[in-house]
Amino acid sequence: MTQLEAARRHEITPQMAFVARRENLPEETVRAEVGRGRMVIPANRVHLAKRLEPMGIGIAALTKINANIGNSAVTSDVATELEKLHMAVHHGADTVMDLSTGRDIDGIRQAIIDASPVPIGTVPIYQMLEELGGDIEEMRPRHFLDMCEKQARQGVDYMTVHAGLLQEHLALTMGRITGIVSRGGSLIAKWMMAHRKQNPLYEHFEDLCDIFREYDVTWSLGDGLRPGSIADASDEAQFAELHVLGELTRRAWAKGCQVMVEGPGHVPMDQIDMNVKRQMEECDEAPFYVLGPLVTDIAPGYDHITSAIGAALAGWSGAAMLCYVTPKEHLGLPDADDVRQGVIAYKIAAHAADLARHRRGARDRDDALSRARFAFDWNEQFRLSLDPETARRYHDETLPQDTFKSAHFCSMCGPKYCSMKITEEIRQMAAESTLAPGTNADVAVVPLGTTTR
Repeated sequence: MTQLEAARRHEITPQMAFVARRENLPEETVRAEVGRGRMVIPANRVHLAKRLEPMGIGIAALTKINANIGNSAVTSDVATELEKLHMAVHHGADTVMDLSTGRDIDGIRQAIIDASPVPIGTVPIYQMLEELGGDIEEMRPRHFLDMCEKQARQGVDYMTVHAGLLQEHLALTMGRITGIVSRGGSLIAKWMMAHRKQNPLYEHFEDLCDIFREYDVTWSLGDGLRPGSIADASDEAQFAELHVLGELTRRAWAKGCQVMVEGPGHVPMDQIDMNVKRQMEECDEAPFYVLGPLVTDIAPGYDHITSAIGAALAGWSGAAMLCYVTPKEHLGLPDADDVRQGVIAYKIAAHAADLARHRRGARDRDDALSRARFAFDWNEQFRLSLDPETARRYHDETLPQDTFKSAHFCSMCGPKYCSMKITEEIRQMAAESTLAPGTNADVAVVPLGTTTR
């Protein structure tokens, strides 16, 4: 059985129990959420037999983040991709997608799956296209089905398939500034135009469900018509496809498959909440997995920031997983340091969303770091940071000596202007005044700008 089928039979699997411990949730809550389709546990049976640590994606869980890695026809190899994987997992990525499009895709993916404790996702059409020599027009349904089964046998935990983009949607994209920006979506669109036929992935959806169910591969229903610019956000094409993704969600559930749904893209801040709520309505609250969204188009080189702003808002509104964006977005293939920056930006966004959603225990780390900051416990501040190495390095650029790890100031304020040190002195003065014989404690500490008689 799949996790969904087990949950529907009121069975708590070892994977559900593991997720419950990780999330600090009752096991029955996890089972009920999985059975309802509001939570997925991407855990291919093959990967489970190796080193996968199950995790849950859904509105009842903490907000998750995904990191994309993978080689291209231009650059990268197995060692480089494993370095990216390590960087992503080390800094807190909850899942990793292998989007390889170059040489030795099978070898790279197998190495990633064997080394990864987190779920691995793919977009199968990329490798299928490589094996067809880059000619999408040559694709037959059997090519795609065979590729999905091949990747499932390797242990891929979830797959992005653009099955909701239909022939009738293409005309709706013609007035867009950036057209179809999804690679998978554009390939399917080109196939449909070349053959004048309906999307074969839509027409063979039941066959794909049979493969996914056998290995318990989780669907990630791809949004081939996600907006690639602010001007194209929330348009008719995007929502026409979303409506079909809702239909496919229910069809996959009926076949016993777990499902999450991918979302936009580029969306201005004032439209993000509406987009999340619209997905929940169309897709019966299946977990929403969003790319960003980027809230402005004018910051190439800084799109890990423009998208993290949107990601935090989407998480607050109810998105279950945030797909990171690196500084190289729109510019080139990310290296290991780009992966680090993207993961850190998205850990911030996800944690900010969990704070806003008042997730149990979400604020504990913030409070602990704040106490360490007020106590001038620099080493504890570093330890509690999302990126301890960077925090320590920035501090030590100006005050590297060990003696300054207990100093009651940093290089910005110095010993005389630190507000928290001054606050300590104020509190000490207040305590001494309160304890002094004959002192009226109510008069000892007076807010600035007031007078007493």
